[in-house]
Amino acid sequence: MEHTKGENKMGIMPVNKLLINMAAPMILSMLVQALYNVVDSVFVAKLSQDALNAVSLAFPIQNLMISVGVGTGVGINTLVARSLGEKNQKRADAAAVNGLFLAFLSCLVFTVLGLTCSRLYYAIQTDIAGIVDYGQDYLTIVCGLSFGIFTGVTLDRILQATGRTFLTMITQLVGAITNIILDPIMIFGLFGFPRMEVAGAALATVIGQILAACLSVYFSAKKNPDVHISFKHFRPDGEIIRSIYNVGVPSIIMSSIGSVMVFGVNQILISFTATATAVFGVYFKLQSFIFMPVFGLNNGMVPIVSYNYGARKPDRITATIKLSMIYAVIFMLVGFLIFQIFPDKLLALFTAENETVVDPVTGIPELITLGIPALRTISLSFLIAGFSVVCSATFQALAHGVLSLVVSLVRQLVVLLPIAFVLSRIGGLAAIWYAWPIAEVISVALCVFFLLRVYKKDLKPMLADSKTGKF
Repeated sequence: MEHTKGENKMGIMPVNKLLINMAAPMILSMLVQALYNVVDSVFVAKLSQDALNAVSLAFPIQNLMISVGVGTGVGINTLVARSLGEKNQKRADAAAVNGLFLAFLSCLVFTVLGLTCSRLYYAIQTDIAGIVDYGQDYLTIVCGLSFGIFTGVTLDRILQATGRTFLTMITQLVGAITNIILDPIMIFGLFGFPRMEVAGAALATVIGQILAACLSVYFSAKKNPDVHISFKHFRPDGEIIRSIYNVGVPSIIMSSIGSVMVFGVNQILISFTATATAVFGVYFKLQSFIFMPVFGLNNGMVPIVSYNYGARKPDRITATIKLSMIYAVIFMLVGFLIFQIFPDKLLALFTAENETVVDPVTGIPELITLGIPALRTISLSFLIAGFSVVCSATFQALAHGVLSLVVSLVRQLVVLLPIAFVLSRIGGLAAIWYAWPIAEVISVALCVFFLLRVYKKDLKPMLADSKTGKF
């Protein structure tokens, strides 16, 4: 950490340099996470389309679990960073300890659900025995051993709140690389290991998460003197928990809405063909390569904005937001070009060598024939999505998490899901994919409206005060 006269680097370093310094490690680690997501499905797809469908249908539950962990972490991150900016050490420490307590409770809930309800979750979606069997194996392990992801995500957010994004990059890299290495070994039974198929993919995932969590514990104890974590005489603090969830709950709900949307879209798609749900699952894996760097950028941006909001430095806040939007738009433009130019090559990664589901006319795997127009159509939304993603993170950093929630709710449930249903009835399978760019246009309009409100309410008065020397 760089300090000048006791000041955290987030309050003094040139903004562009600081944003790159904070975000670059997170972007790299997010890219590796995205690589792990893709590699995981590539190996599973080599087993069969049933296996790929089982992993794809697990996404809503996995996303819900990650949403709870990350959403709570956003609340912790924001409160810790703001408290440090206000020079309130006691409150920063309390936020960290109470946050870990909340992570433990969340883990307990998902462990019980994973061990008791995994088969039922698949049985209500499909009667294909292969998908149900594979899915039960996968979800039982991923949820039943979820303590690794909850511990790691929470501690990483605390490290990020103090500017130590390089350390969180290490934890996430170690977890993802471990997963990538173990995937083929456990799925196909290499080097003397038993062939575990989809269960092997799940076990590789949780082993990587647990190892990353162990590193996070070490870094938090030995490398983060700005926050002191101790459970001695601990009692849950209602006021701290409310402050965490004031930001965290909207973030949790916002991310969880994605699970509802995916579940709903899968039900629309599976009425056409099971391959369509596989295409949608592949899209979600591939789009993570585009969105993960933007999320990494956000992870670097949020503590900068929160810290300077607490320190009442509005010029640094606005400069950080503007630069983040520029970088996000560049990332998404690159993603748009990749999806437009190479959709067939991207989809080919997810077809088994003995693929039996093929187009009767061309003989090409149906995953590819259905997937090419899907990827090209959905990626139209990338052109403006970067702006919306940064706006949502900005609302969270300035303690307006409800605005992020409203944007996500409107985009995914009020607009995207109903439009996808209507388009499926009007234009069939090919028309469904236009729901994404339509929803993104409405999302951007809403973000502009909310951003102007936040600026007038929070930043404009702060800028005026800074010019008159009131603080």
